[in-house]
Amino acid sequence: MSVLEMKVPSPGESISEVEIAQWLVADGDYVEKDQPIAEVDSDKATLELPAEQSGVITLKAGEGDVVKVGQVVCLIDTSASRPEGAPAPVQPTVQSTEVKAEEKPAPVPSPDPVKPVNYASGTPSVAAAKIMAENNVPAQAVKATGKDGRITKQDVLAAMSAGFDTSATAGWGGSREQRREKMSMLRRKIAERLVSVKNETAMLTTFNEVDMKPIMDIRKKYKDQFAKHHEVNLGFMSFFTKAVTEALGLFPAVNAQIDGNDMIFHEYADVGIAVSSPKGLMVPVLRNAEQMSLADIEREIKRLAVKARDGKITPDDMAGGTFTITNGGVFGSMMSTPIINPPQSAILGMHNIVERPVAINGQVEIRPMMYLALSYDHRIIDGKESVSFLVKVKEMLENPERMLFGAKDPHAILLGL
Repeated sequence: MSVLEMKVPSPGESISEVEIAQWLVADGDYVEKDQPIAEVDSDKATLELPAEQSGVITLKAGEGDVVKVGQVVCLIDTSASRPEGAPAPVQPTVQSTEVKAEEKPAPVPSPDPVKPVNYASGTPSVAAAKIMAENNVPAQAVKATGKDGRITKQDVLAAMSAGFDTSATAGWGGSREQRREKMSMLRRKIAERLVSVKNETAMLTTFNEVDMKPIMDIRKKYKDQFAKHHEVNLGFMSFFTKAVTEALGLFPAVNAQIDGNDMIFHEYADVGIAVSSPKGLMVPVLRNAEQMSLADIEREIKRLAVKARDGKITPDDMAGGTFTITNGGVFGSMMSTPIINPPQSAILGMHNIVERPVAINGQVEIRPMMYLALSYDHRIIDGKESVSFLVKVKEMLENPERMLFGAKDPHAILLGL
């Protein structure tokens, strides 16, 4: 018998341990080479663990176990042959799984007919249960496709994407029960980082507001043409990212970080964009955002957001970053004080757009207004720099043509001033 020991690979630098979030196979199953057999959580992302060889698998760790990088988590008997008549595994599809009685294939004898069923039909996996609890997804709204009728994470994501009736979760039910769940490694790490930021930085927040009418007018006029030409929708985030990168060039301390007694200034802008995912808030990074066009920014945000939603974001996608933008407005937040994403020194918070009366050239007009919040580390960024940075972002958003010419007035450039 030839047995392969599968060890936990290193997900990235500085990561020494991971948590088994979900086994995608059962003990004693026959697996194919490169078939995903488990999902593991690091303190930065959720990753799939593929089988290194084909054979019968023996699990050596349970769901929820924290294992070291390099630790053996399963054995694969590579000398075992595939069970007679068993088809090669295929990826699940979104098509209906109904099969007419006359089309059902003949049952294949199991090599182990007395093998116990591990999960009752309709029971969610650990990862699926967590997502369902966080998003109030009722079990009856999820179509189970896992082994023995088990609800997988992919089943829950599919139900959320398709939409479901929330009437079943509208009431409390009057019970006095409690439910205890272990925090995931990712959530524990986020908690540690947030506490350390509050304790170890001199964090302050400055506010301003921006009139969104100029950008909304541009979007209304060009959104169809933009989508047709670039094959991606034109959103607000690309305008904000562009304005931020221009302002960072003028105020480099906002793009810097502290390392011991040194200050590190970056000659590039790697902008983190906070996106919501079933695992929580993720911050993938746009590399060299200062060189990107609006279309490039929109395409990259879409690519990273899809990876985060599908649980395929990697530590490399989130590593680094010199500045972060977060948009609480998509959830209805009017104003907040975002927390710095260490080791960065500043973060910009966007909020919802509300029509409010404002004074325009001595006249009261109703305009779509948004509050902006810049949280910054006062140890490296002075108040003058933080306020001036936010004012510059506001000016470019309210005069989008300035993004074509940096922070300078295009009329001044035309006149050679």
